Parts: sequence; structure tokens; C-alpha cells
Amino acid sequence: MTTPTIGVFDSGFGGLTVLRALVTRAPQARYAFIGDTARLPYGSKSRRTIARYAAQSARFLVEQQHAEYLVIACNTASALALDAIKEAVPASVSVIGVIEPGAEAARRASMTGDVLVIATDATVQSHAYAAACRAQGLRALEKACPLLVPLVEEGWIDHPVTAEVIRIYLDELLAEAAAAGLNPDVLVLGCTHYPLLKPVFRQMIPASMLIIDSAESAADKLVMYLCYDLGTPPPVAPGDPVMKFFATDSVEKFERLGSRFLERPVGNVELVDLGG
Repeated sequence: MTTPTIGVFDSGFGGLTVLRALVTRAPQARYAFIGDTARLPYGSKSRRTIARYAAQSARFLVEQQHAEYLVIACNTASALALDAIKEAVPASVSVIGVIEPGAEAARRASMTGDVLVIATDATVQSHAYAAACRAQGLRALEKACPLLVPLVEEGWIDHPVTAEVIRIYLDELLAEAAAAGLNPDVLVLGCTHYPLLKPVFRQMIPASMLIIDSAESAADKLVMYLCYDLGTPPPVAPGDPVMKFFATDSVEKFERLGSRFLERPVGNVELVDLGG
């Protein structure tokens, strides 16, 4: 296998930040991305329903797009449906979520063993990052930041309102950390929308605190898989990477907003029906 096919799944299009990180690291691969936009947000669904939806998308990428690797760019699906996804595809398909790689990167970066995690309500309520960090010997304090996703999707990346919202969230989180006797030196971005706000986060946190982007961490882990399977670092091919995009609804919105997350035009997005 010299040109692997990598399937990337998200409940929407925020996972395009994961695809962006993947393409930067392995531009020679073929990519198929599906956003289950007809059924988002996943966070309001039951674990069983999320597992069923995610498994349908995984099977689509493997059976119809011939993906040999799956990257689950959705934090909610990574938290609640990773085992179901693995059961839904052949054992030969490598499945990578975004939460465990983020926790592993936090462990490598942290000197104090205390980390902060910001994410959506659903991800925080699952406590998946706290559990993954605990497995790495870290103490993690999580905070839901529900206003950030709609602000990003509105395009208010550099808006003073967004900066003020981030400041309030981080001030509250740092105060909670101090009250708990923690000395955090790492901030984990536990939502695929948040990388677009990374420059704002950088301005708001202490200069000594490192930022871990779970999208980049997942991409790094995928490259490790490729190196192991190919026996050599993935070659860099000239030209643009081969990418196909699919959505279960809101194709026009995907095409409009997708370039913001991917930092390049997404082109045509194909509408697909994954069933009930």
C-alpha cells in the first residue's frame, strides 16, 4: 500500500480542521470526508443513537469509499461511540478518535501534570477527556464553552465579542483551577471548531501555558500508523491532495463554511443518504 485512503467522519464540518491537519502531514493520501449534517448535533442524542449514526458513517467510508483508516473527528462520537465504530468495520481498518491522542499529547507537554480542557457541553458531560487524561496520569479540569461553536460558524473569528466570551470562560476556568489547588500548564482544545480561535486563546492564557490542539494530535497519531504500516514516512506527492466530500444535508452551507475550516476551497460536496 503506497497511497492509503483515509476516511474522516464528523457530525458536521468542524472536523475539517482535523482533515486540514491530516493533509498537512500526509498530502499523498486520498481522503474521503463525511459530515452527518442531517442529524447534528449529536450531543442531544442518546449514546445508542450516536453509536448507530456514527457506525453508519464509518461503514459508508469503508464500504463505499474504501477507507483503510478512519479518523473520528467528532469529539462526541469519539467519546461515546468509538467501540461501536470499531465493531462496525473490519478489524483491518485502523480507527483513531480525537480524545485519546489529545490526552497523550497533553501528557508529553505538561510538566505539572495538571491540564485544562475546554469543549462542548456534550463532550464535557461525557468526561471522556478527564478519563483519558487520568489514564495518562494527569489531573484534568474540564469546562464547557457552548457559545464558541456558533460564534465560529457565524464567522466571528476576530470579533471583539468572541474575544470577550473566551476571556470570561478562561477566567472562570483558571479561577476554578486555583480553587482546586491545581497548577495547569496545558490547555487542551477539545472541540474541532476551536483551532480557528487558537490565536485568541494564546492571547488570553499565561505565556507559559501550552496549547494542545486535539485535531493536530489525532493527525500525528495517524501518521504514526502510516509509518508503521508502510515501513517508512509517508512520501510527499506534488500537487493538491485528493479529497472527496460528502454530507447528509446542508450541502450549500458545507460548501460555504468548509473553506473556512479547511483553509482551502472544498469544491463540490456530494449529498448522501445513510438511512434512518
